[in-house]
Amino acid sequence: MLPPRTILRRLLILRPSKSPSISRSSTRLFTRHTNFTCRGRPQIPFLSVPLARNHQFRYLTTERKRWLASEVYRGLQYTIYLWLIGGSFVIVYWTVQQDWLETKYPTPDEWSFQTRLRFRLARWVPDRVELPETNWVTIGNYTKNVLERLEDTTIDGKGLVPVMDGTADESGTTTAYDITAKSEPWRRGYYEALMLHAKAAENLDDQVVDSRHLVFPADQVIGPSNPNPKPIRHGSPSAPHEKDCKPAFEKPDLIYKKILATKGFTFKQKLDAALEYASYLDFKGLPELASAMYDKALAITMESSSRPYDIKSYVLQDITHHPSANLLNTLTALATHKARNGDIVTALPILISILRARRSLPLPQPDKKPSGEQKPPSRFSLTGMISFVRRFVYTPVYPPPPPDGSAPPVRDAKELCEEAGLNLYIGEIIYASSSKAGSREDGLAWTREAIDLAEEQLHRLNNNNNDDDDDSATSQNAKSKEAVAEAKKTCKECLSSGLENWRTMVATLAREEREREALEQTKGASGGGWLAGLWGDGSVEHAMRGRWAAEESVVKERTKRAMEVLEDVEPPKAGFLSMFTA
Repeated sequence: MLPPRTILRRLLILRPSKSPSISRSSTRLFTRHTNFTCRGRPQIPFLSVPLARNHQFRYLTTERKRWLASEVYRGLQYTIYLWLIGGSFVIVYWTVQQDWLETKYPTPDEWSFQTRLRFRLARWVPDRVELPETNWVTIGNYTKNVLERLEDTTIDGKGLVPVMDGTADESGTTTAYDITAKSEPWRRGYYEALMLHAKAAENLDDQVVDSRHLVFPADQVIGPSNPNPKPIRHGSPSAPHEKDCKPAFEKPDLIYKKILATKGFTFKQKLDAALEYASYLDFKGLPELASAMYDKALAITMESSSRPYDIKSYVLQDITHHPSANLLNTLTALATHKARNGDIVTALPILISILRARRSLPLPQPDKKPSGEQKPPSRFSLTGMISFVRRFVYTPVYPPPPPDGSAPPVRDAKELCEEAGLNLYIGEIIYASSSKAGSREDGLAWTREAIDLAEEQLHRLNNNNNDDDDDSATSQNAKSKEAVAEAKKTCKECLSSGLENWRTMVATLAREEREREALEQTKGASGGGWLAGLWGDGSVEHAMRGRWAAEESVVKERTKRAMEVLEDVEPPKAGFLSMFTA
């Protein structure tokens, strides 16, 4: 066997040599520069460099996909966060609002959540200052739903027993219930719902609802019974047709009769319902039915006591025993009813006897505060902040029942304003019942006395309220504030009505005075002569004749002064929060 070096040498010898015909110049050498027709690089797509003028590139790369996905995820994340924050603010605001409404308009704890919520909203609607007018349709819908839930044995009316002698008349039929098995807060809340329902029915008595479920006044309905319908407001839906309409609400008569027929209400609650029903009948122009209802109210008042008044004249005779608050209020309502229907001879003695009885009432006892009582803590102290937080953690206690009115009242601020109201009634009756100058001046004197008394009590209440203003939230303090607010309301109504009556009376007398002066000047110009100068110029008589014109200016000044107490102007707030108030 040959060695490897010998074999390699033989192979090299046997290798064929190149043909001599091939020119040396035709040999392709990649290491030398040769002339080609295309001097550029080969244009291979995946090796080409993208240029600005080359539009063939990828819009959605892998990096761009990742960036878009992260942006979408972040946008959804921020959106969810914003909705959660906004929803949390709405829930917190709604919770605080419901806590405030529960504190201002308490509801029984036994009621379900929806019943309590709708009853709070129904009571809140009349007090909302941002509304141009009270929406009685909303109130009626709320109270109707509340009563349906309270009378449903599967929701809040467990244990109710229908009264067999249910109320029925030509206006419809309703069912009264026996609620004696329920607790006192439940019964009181049910009574308040019925009374608010009746008040809504009074305000919607002339309203109809059409097939579109829209409420319109009856005088805007197009139909044979209303040949001249009133125009609707601008922007309102088209007027309804009579064939598509029905009463928007049930009759107030049925609701009041239902209250009077319900078993379980106190005699005070039935008395108030009877007086409201009688006032409604008086407003509808049914004096006979109103008189019968006032007699029924007197019968309810005198169920457990003897009559201190004359049966025929209704004048209080025995004032040695102080009459009850219910009797005073009922006789006052009866006297105003008789005066409103022209029976002044009967009304005036009743009012005077009531005024005499009120002036004989005992004075209120001064509040005795313990010597060791400390001043309530400030709102920004630790104790004040803890009490503020407790208001939102603990449910407000349902208030105790109000007085039943069987005891005689005391001569506090509210009762003094009631006396001022009696003075107004008496002054108006005396002024309107006679055309003599002396009687009219007596009526004006009664009216001025009422205005002075009401304004004095308002000033006293405002001063006491400023002195006792604190941040304590005790039940006694809340009850006192509620009594002060009720007294202020009574005094303001009396003062505003007295100023209006005084203005009307003086304007009438001043007009008659000017007419007399014009007539006398005409007679003096025609019947005078050179002898008229012998008796003076009559300046004193002219001054006497300008008395009522001068009192007109006094009434205007007095009205401007009274606006300070009639309008609730809050004092500027002190502290850090005052910087953020206008």
